[in-house]
Amino acid sequence: MGSSVPETGASRGQAVSTPAALIDDTEPAKDTEPPTRDVRLFWCANAADSLGSQASGVVLPLLLLGLGYSPAVVGLVAGVSTATGLVLGPLVAVPADRGARKRVMFWSAVVSALAMGSVAVALAVAEGRPSLVHLLGAVLVERTATACYEAAARGTVALISTPGNLPRVVAGLEAGDRGALVAGPALGGMLYQVSRALPFVLDAVSYAVTAVCVRAMRSHLRADRTDSADAVDMPNRADAADRADGASESESAGSAAQDGSVPRPVPRPVPRSAPRSAHGAWSALAAEASAGVRLVRTTPLLRLVLVWTTTVNGVLAALYYDAVFTLQESGHGGTPMGLVLALSGAAGLAGSLAAPRLVRGLSPVRAVVAVSWLMIPLAAALATAREPWAYGALFGGLCLIMPSATVILQARAIQGTPPELQARAGSVLATAAGGAAAVAPAVAGFLTAHAGAAVPALVSAGVLVLLALHTTLRAGRTLASGVPPKGTPAEGVRARGRDV
Repeated sequence: MGSSVPETGASRGQAVSTPAALIDDTEPAKDTEPPTRDVRLFWCANAADSLGSQASGVVLPLLLLGLGYSPAVVGLVAGVSTATGLVLGPLVAVPADRGARKRVMFWSAVVSALAMGSVAVALAVAEGRPSLVHLLGAVLVERTATACYEAAARGTVALISTPGNLPRVVAGLEAGDRGALVAGPALGGMLYQVSRALPFVLDAVSYAVTAVCVRAMRSHLRADRTDSADAVDMPNRADAADRADGASESESAGSAAQDGSVPRPVPRPVPRSAPRSAHGAWSALAAEASAGVRLVRTTPLLRLVLVWTTTVNGVLAALYYDAVFTLQESGHGGTPMGLVLALSGAAGLAGSLAAPRLVRGLSPVRAVVAVSWLMIPLAAALATAREPWAYGALFGGLCLIMPSATVILQARAIQGTPPELQARAGSVLATAAGGAAAVAPAVAGFLTAHAGAAVPALVSAGVLVLLALHTTLRAGRTLASGVPPKGTPAEGVRARGRDV
């Protein structure tokens, strides 16, 4: 189930090579052909998933509280659900990168639909009072299946989109998320007033739509398989490989000149895996999962994306909960926060829809740096806000400008990650951003209780200053250098791994 807190959307698909227009940090990106059928299906799957999750996620705490459970139980359910997603993501990413991406996505959506359907049935037939064990079990099953789906879906963009269309595809996914953030909570609340079961029926149907869209995609969503260690070290060894290839071509040409034959490439043998014990299998799985960590640690581009998205996600969560605390202390109810969320979601939707056009007209480096600096005064102004309209306007400003930067950074992360590490690298970025968003509310609460309501916003503005300085110093070099070098196996993978 989704959270209603505004996010950067940084956990979207990661991987592969880049168009020349996007590599240049001084020239604006050029748009190309319209989206393919698979892209449209993926947009539909993402929007349906997000809408159902927002609708059911906003009413689940109300359901638990209405059934007489304490806020501690509600917090436990939310905490366990979040932790499950953070833990499982990097592990499920391994089979997704190894070729099972489409199967994992399809069956995860099916399982989630069944889990939410069981909650709806229980609410309809058990006099509206299902057992806590059933609710916990269904939520954990759904959260586990959703974590599997999200981990497998990372990297899908690179396998179904042409290079020049990446910013547009990413912006379409952002727009679906923002639209769900606007419509989902309101729709869930209205359905909940009619019947407690209806929001969960909607969530189950949304997962079924997601499963149908994934199954209907023509692409098999598999990238060519390369050893993870080779992929992680690929950028470092590209130049050496090019030199070796040049030497081999010279030797081959010499041999051909002597005997008159046409030189044939020697196929590289694929090593056979020996049977492993259970301990060895788990060790191998852990090593495979850690390949994403190693790639992010050794790639300047992905480190920049990690720092930017993690910091912004944490700051947004802290500012949101600071607004909740302040409005609650001022005597405002839940309706004003709904207004803040609606304005933020609408502004984010507008920013996502406008992002492709802005990306085409601006230098990527200048756009990311400008957004980083523009967020500072908006965050600092939240320290003086006391009324819902002020919070709505300032959060709306943040959500309006952020999509331009997030679309660029996500497209760069997609372009700068080898295809066989898409899901694992994406899981690292998503886990870091999700962890920051999970810790930030506690920090905001501590600062509000011990230093005053204005302090979280001022601290957040200070953190954004540091982020803007870091981005200004790093973006010019890293945004243009994170692409797999020409001639590496990462090039041309989409053409071989896609049947659109």
